[in-house]
Amino acid sequence: MQILGIIPARYASTRFPAKALVDIGGKSMIRRVYEQSLKAKQLDHLVVATDDERIMDHVLSFGGNAVMTSTEHHSGTDRCFEAFSKTQGDFQYVINIQGDEPFISPEPIEELAGVLDGDTELATLVKVIDSMDILFNPNVPKAILNKRDEVMYFSRQTIPYLRNVEQDNWLKFHTFYKHIGIYAYRTDVLAEITKLSVSALEKAESLEQLRWLENGFSIKAVITSDDSHGVDTPDDLDRVTKKFLL
Repeated sequence: MQILGIIPARYASTRFPAKALVDIGGKSMIRRVYEQSLKAKQLDHLVVATDDERIMDHVLSFGGNAVMTSTEHHSGTDRCFEAFSKTQGDFQYVINIQGDEPFISPEPIEELAGVLDGDTELATLVKVIDSMDILFNPNVPKAILNKRDEVMYFSRQTIPYLRNVEQDNWLKFHTFYKHIGIYAYRTDVLAEITKLSVSALEKAESLEQLRWLENGFSIKAVITSDDSHGVDTPDDLDRVTKKFLL
C-alpha cells in the first residue's frame, strides 16, 4: 500500500494566527511536525497542504514538500483531498496529520498505517480515558467501538451513560475512549466524503466525522497509548514547550 502523509496548515487561526510559523526552540511549528512525521516509516511521501505562500516558502526553505490549496476549505479533510489531487503518485491511502502537534510521535502514525489493508475505508486513533476531567470534558470527543474495533459513534458527551453507577465510579466499570484526531482515508473514499453535505449529527455535535458515519462509511479505530498534544492557543504552546523542551 502506498501511503501519502498530508499535513494541513492554514495561516489564519481565530485563536492563534500564524501558529504554523511560530518559533519553538529554534524551529517553526510546521517544521517540527514535518520532521517528526518523516520518522514514520510507512509513509511513502509527505507533503504540507497550505493556503498561504509564507508557509509554502518556509516549508520549501527547509527542504520539505508543500502544495498550495484553496483558502475556502472548511476542513482539513477537504484540504487533504485537494493536496492529494495535486500530488503525483499512485497512493491508495492518505493520512491526515495534524499541523499543530509539534511533538507528535511517529508511533501513532505507524499504528494507524498498520491497519490500512485495502479494505479499510477510514481509520482513526482512540485512547483509553484514565482521567475524570477528560471523561466529562465536552471539548474532548469520545468514541464508542464495536467488537471489530469500528467506531459506532462519536460524541462530546460522556458515552455510554452508565445507569445505576455513581459517576465517580464510571472509570472502574467501563472502558471509555477519547478520540485523537488523526485520520486515514482510502483515496477513493476521500473523494466521496468530500462531496457529502453537512449532516444533522455533524451539526448537532460539531464533529465532522459524524457525517461519514451518518452516510454509511466505516471508521476503523486503532487503540493507542500515545496522546495528542495539540496547540490551539499561546497558552497551549507554553504548556507543550515546558513539557517537551524544558
